[in-house]
Amino acid sequence: MGVPAFFRWLSRKYPSIIVHCVEEKSKECNGVRIPVDTSKPNPNEVEFDNLYLDMNGIIHPCTHPEDKPAPKNEDEMMVAIFEYIDRLFNIIRPRRVLYMAIDGVAPRAKMNQQRSRRFRASKEGMELTEEKHRMREEVLQRGGYLPPEEIKERFDSNCITPGTEFMDNLAKCLRYYIADRLTNDPGWRTLSVFLSDASVPGEGEHKIMDFIRRQRAQPNHDPNTHHCLCGADADLIMLGLATHEPNFTIIREEFKPNKPKPCALCGQMGHEIKDCQGVAREKRGEHDEFADTVPVSEQEFIFIRLCVLREYLQRELTMASLPFPFNFERSVDDWVFMCFFVGNDFLPHLPSLEIREGAIDRLVSIYKDVVHRTGGYLTENGFVNLERVELIMQAVGVAEDNIFKKRKEDEVRRRPAAAAQGNSPRSHFTVAAVSEQLNRYQQNKVRPCTQQSDGAGCSDGVDRLGVKRKAEDSDSEPEPEDNVRLWEEGWKQRYYKTKFDVDETDDDFRKKVVKSYVEGLCWVLRYYYQGCASWKWYFPFHYAPFASDFKDIKDMFMEFEKGTKPFSPLEQLMGVFPAASGNFLPPTWRALMTDPDSSIIDFYPDDFAIDLNGKKYAWQGVALLPFVDERRLRASLEKVYPDLTSEEVRRNSLGSDVVFVSKSHPLCDFIQELYRSESHEGTQIPPELCHGTQGILYLDQEPILPDEPVESPVPMLRDIPSSRAVGIKFKDPQYEEGHVFKAVILPGAKIPSKVLKPGDWEKSSSGPWRPQLGFNPNRHQVHLDQSAFRALGHGGGQYSSAPPPSSYHQGNYRPPLRDHPPPFQRESHTLHPFWWFSA
Repeated sequence: MGVPAFFRWLSRKYPSIIVHCVEEKSKECNGVRIPVDTSKPNPNEVEFDNLYLDMNGIIHPCTHPEDKPAPKNEDEMMVAIFEYIDRLFNIIRPRRVLYMAIDGVAPRAKMNQQRSRRFRASKEGMELTEEKHRMREEVLQRGGYLPPEEIKERFDSNCITPGTEFMDNLAKCLRYYIADRLTNDPGWRTLSVFLSDASVPGEGEHKIMDFIRRQRAQPNHDPNTHHCLCGADADLIMLGLATHEPNFTIIREEFKPNKPKPCALCGQMGHEIKDCQGVAREKRGEHDEFADTVPVSEQEFIFIRLCVLREYLQRELTMASLPFPFNFERSVDDWVFMCFFVGNDFLPHLPSLEIREGAIDRLVSIYKDVVHRTGGYLTENGFVNLERVELIMQAVGVAEDNIFKKRKEDEVRRRPAAAAQGNSPRSHFTVAAVSEQLNRYQQNKVRPCTQQSDGAGCSDGVDRLGVKRKAEDSDSEPEPEDNVRLWEEGWKQRYYKTKFDVDETDDDFRKKVVKSYVEGLCWVLRYYYQGCASWKWYFPFHYAPFASDFKDIKDMFMEFEKGTKPFSPLEQLMGVFPAASGNFLPPTWRALMTDPDSSIIDFYPDDFAIDLNGKKYAWQGVALLPFVDERRLRASLEKVYPDLTSEEVRRNSLGSDVVFVSKSHPLCDFIQELYRSESHEGTQIPPELCHGTQGILYLDQEPILPDEPVESPVPMLRDIPSSRAVGIKFKDPQYEEGHVFKAVILPGAKIPSKVLKPGDWEKSSSGPWRPQLGFNPNRHQVHLDQSAFRALGHGGGQYSSAPPPSSYHQGNYRPPLRDHPPPFQRESHTLHPFWWFSA
């Protein structure tokens, strides 16, 4: 979800949703690392059934970390990914299902954002290389010292896209990893492990949601399944709420701002590349044995308890004196829908709705008033009532003028002082005033632009690369001229002229933009609740309309085109890659990105404008890239499809999910019988053999089988001489076209006990904040003096004395646990194939 500030806002407004993870650490004995026994009870005092991994949130930080040296090669990257999964598994300890989902080919609606990100990554990478070269020359000319320049190819993170050799290799490595863990780790023995790699279409988190939706619609689904989803994107919170599963938890890394990073030029800590003086590095250790080490603290994890968020929302959304029965589940769906207006991955946010300005609270206030008067909810099972949504938009539209003026006032007031962090500003309107004006309402080719849409500018000293400038240099570059001036009369006319190059009087064009946005709202909600309604739909503009433009929208959307199909992997690469990443494509395909005579050369500009659009940093701005014309792209690719090798044809085809179980799992014998009988038909899983999980099994052409060897694709890791795992292709349960998944609490579901106390509703509390560790609020804590805490915090880890980030509360330390369960000591140990590498 494209809302970087959403989690910060959510954790401040509803602080009790956050729980810090208790993580049991492995021990070392005689030089051999003894792993934690994950078959033992969870030290967080909660047992999870299913763990879902949105793998792209793991792949990126493991392959190109920001706060520590990058892996030296692809093999080290794979091992880093394995170790990260191990760590998550140790914290969660799922008992039924482990689902690993890698982003496959995305719907066209998402490809626009992917294209923007990849073009930006390529642009920023080249700019950094140029900056390093320039600074190196400057430092050396001043007589400074710099280590020899490494002849090392820059890791292009754009390779983390379906269809590349990297993603194909990752899938092979994860198959090996799963087989190894099912063979050697007792905590995995009861699991059904699902791998949905990049060959399977769909975004990772939405493949996970589709799995959950289809399982919960089966008669054998346990309505009290405890789900845990790993990922840092804000949309995971929305997706978790959308399942209406009462036991849903999200685990993510705890965000710690301003973490130190080594200088990209000399590799030393304490300064950025622009401040590098070329001072020789001091010797580290008696024999300089620590020369290549960067001091980093291990990232810690937090839980986000959606059951507690539901408690907060129930208090927030409950309405009295309604002309119809209040339905909390429906109101949750409406809340999720309204959050889309402040930003998502598929639509630009409305100009008047900024989360830091209290946009969600404003929407909730308006919503309560509208629902009282319209007699119903905005959404149902992922379908939108546009007539009611129009009333919400018009109410926001009434306040737009004041919102823009208040935004300018706040910016002017902030300029003399450093941008202060505090409560969201209140807008100049009341729900009653809006209601009155709303009643009156009821009665009666885009040109690239680098201008700002309001006066935020770069007043805090941020240059075009998003790097802080020195205070004395803050006036060295003029602020971009703002031709829109939303705070002055005529703002709507200027906005459409500047952003769209049309006159505001062009009603037909404005309606076209609104219609596309309305379609987008319907598409996004359907995507969250029912799955992908159309693989080809997308919003064809860089900017959103105003809330006040949403007039007569009731009949603007009917239905999406049926039977649309996703791009193939290599087609998506052509749709989202800049020419600089063309090396991941076949030669003749790559030439279409660079040949001046290519019929689609205009899809791949060497440079492009970024409209800050009222933001402070380049990464927050709008990348003004041309939209890809699907028909022109396919027509060009028809000519080069015959050039694909057999290997490239395989990578360009769509694959299937695979499910793995251990030899001791009840489903193993059933799967082995399918292989023995060489069945070529799909076979239903007997739910009693797989914790109620259902689906269809198909034979894998290159299966992992019990008692057979599994070769390691990573040279530094040993082969598995005799696997105790078996794998087979898996397809989710199928439903008739038009089937609607109900957004309801299922019969038999037990709502978790209430967690919040009266004091939790207060916006501020006295005394230092002490975050809860684990799920037991009565866990005993040791009370030590400060010297003891410093001693405990010396080694980092869970006893760290570092305060939590300001995004939660202010506090001085995190108290350690008393009676922390010791690691389980097994009498006999199976040596783990990774031990010698990671010890």
